[in-house]
Amino acid sequence: MRRWIVGGVAVVACGLATPAVAAVGAQNVAKKLGMRQNPTAGLDVRLGLGSFTGSLGEDVGVGPLLGITADVNPWKYVGIEAGWELQRLPISTSRVDDEGEGLWRNNLGFTVKAGPTLNERWRPYAGVGFGVSYINPTSGADDVYRNDWITETPFSLGVDYRLGEVLFAGARATYRLVGGEDIVNRPGTDEEARGGLFNANLTLGGRF
Repeated sequence: MRRWIVGGVAVVACGLATPAVAAVGAQNVAKKLGMRQNPTAGLDVRLGLGSFTGSLGEDVGVGPLLGITADVNPWKYVGIEAGWELQRLPISTSRVDDEGEGLWRNNLGFTVKAGPTLNERWRPYAGVGFGVSYINPTSGADDVYRNDWITETPFSLGVDYRLGEVLFAGARATYRLVGGEDIVNRPGTDEEARGGLFNANLTLGGRF
């Protein structure tokens, strides 16, 4: 009986100690990486405009975008964000028969951004990241444009401004290198159209 009691106590002790050991280990790793003990996190909503560049954008106009982004700043000068964007890009009637046709772009991506805080309110930054988008033409354009998955490598310049203890506003310009595009051929050829993607947006969100 005593052996059973001792064994049971040992199991419970190990069970209680394991999370504590893991927490201590995580704290040690965080200290070695220079991470903050209480990193700030937030959520942003962004609205903007943009379009494809190069031959990919020859018959595609400027379209609106909506994005939602989660943001965390584990280091003093470096932050990480992950988010989703939805964008609709209009197509010129020179390529399709009907007006009002377009391309839907659904994007998931993340960005690492770095920059200082100035006067406790301004934070200019530069960022680089990676994302994946699904391009889906509307029904009246699917005889010319194709559904396609593309990769995106975004390069961003922006600035955030602290409006209060929690609320932030900002502006950003982003150019994305686009890879794997098989969306449409150049007019009169079998050559795939190539290009990038340029977007500019305003953001509003909170930091906690």
